[in-house]
Amino acid sequence: MAVREAQDSTPGCDSEPHLLVHYTTRMDVLRRSIAGTRAFVILSFLAAVLSALPSCARTVEEQPVVNADASERLETATFAGGCFWCMEPAFEALDGVKDVVVGYAGGEMENPTYEDVLFRETGHYEAAQIAYDPDRISYARLLETFWRQIDPTDAGGQFADRGAQYQTAIFYHDLEQKALAEKSMQELERSGKFDRPIVTQILPFKAFYPAEDYHQNYYKTCPVSYNSYKWGSGRGPFLESTWPEEDGT
Repeated sequence: MAVREAQDSTPGCDSEPHLLVHYTTRMDVLRRSIAGTRAFVILSFLAAVLSALPSCARTVEEQPVVNADASERLETATFAGGCFWCMEPAFEALDGVKDVVVGYAGGEMENPTYEDVLFRETGHYEAAQIAYDPDRISYARLLETFWRQIDPTDAGGQFADRGAQYQTAIFYHDLEQKALAEKSMQELERSGKFDRPIVTQILPFKAFYPAEDYHQNYYKTCPVSYNSYKWGSGRGPFLESTWPEEDGT
């Protein structure tokens, strides 16, 4: 398979057979969703698939759910935007954001694994939870960043990733966040930025479970594979054309 020549040479991104299910599944999804004149997208994505079998799968360690630290006056925001790898970079770049953890939110199963969310009807979304200092950055600014990472008109997933776990959602932690999320969505709808209805859901936060360690900071640990995936899946081109003024990772 010549596409293996694109393998990520970043330390820690060697192949790990037990992660094959993750990348094989995304490859199959893309193969079914893109055809014909967009075959080049498949080739790009296959390169990402085969290069991304990481020992980025370091030992999975328990990580605490991001909670507000009263001594630092931190608050928490939770967003689902499809593939959670692609949600970290933009938020981590914001001044006032303390931490970003990717994981699973919105479902009923406790402590789900990636395979549970992918293959079982757990009701979870791939999500990112953000700890931020409200004295330095507002929740409204986080919402603005969120909209610029997704296609809010896609009810079936995001880009090449199809299925309920890849749908978009804003999980509000209190009534103020709910009101701000609703206002932000209404403003986006009125802006005329999209010619289809906004279908992102606004849902009450229930619980958040951090994903396996190899998913955390994937854009940093395996940058070649991450960028191949982002652009091969269609997310990169969509965001570049929709928000040309943005300079996202």
